[in-house]
Amino acid sequence: MLSQIVLASNNAGKLREFAALFAAHRIQILPQSAFNTPECAEPYGTFVENALAKARHASQHSGLPALADDSGICINALGGAPGVHSARYAGCNPKSDAANNAKASAELAPHADKSCYYVCVLVLVRHPNDPQPIIAEGIWRGQWQPESAGEHGFGYDPHFYLPKHGCTAAQLAPEIKNQISHRAQALQILLDKIRAA
Repeated sequence: MLSQIVLASNNAGKLREFAALFAAHRIQILPQSAFNTPECAEPYGTFVENALAKARHASQHSGLPALADDSGICINALGGAPGVHSARYAGCNPKSDAANNAKASAELAPHADKSCYYVCVLVLVRHPNDPQPIIAEGIWRGQWQPESAGEHGFGYDPHFYLPKHGCTAAQLAPEIKNQISHRAQALQILLDKIRAA
């Protein structure tokens, strides 16, 4: 069983979330910054390819097993956009959730179909050249809401409407979101696969 895993991210929020979830399984999560790991390029067109590249990169620099995630929102009427470009949909100078949301709303306005879904792909490699990475995917379906609503969450959450809950992801209590989100689903699948390995 694994005892330490490097998280291929410099995001403090992600580190806290993963560390808490893995602590119950006696697995310590370490930040890639502890190994002076530079940011990894994400040039691929799929979530799984980008996550795999980041995991191998972090494992190479740390010498330890590494976990990476790649996630974003896919809007059906836009052919799955923004997809892997979710974080920088409206550009990078600077990256802005508000600008990304405004662009998505404007592009979706002429379309009747407002269905969309969040994707999270997690990849765990035991070493840099692991021929059989553990891969888990979570999908969270909703509807695009043109008006922003809610104070919680980040990214596209204020526009991600959940009919079953009658609110956006940003209006959900964080503890509820952390049980049902795309990342929560992917993590549960990953943990089940780790235990079965």
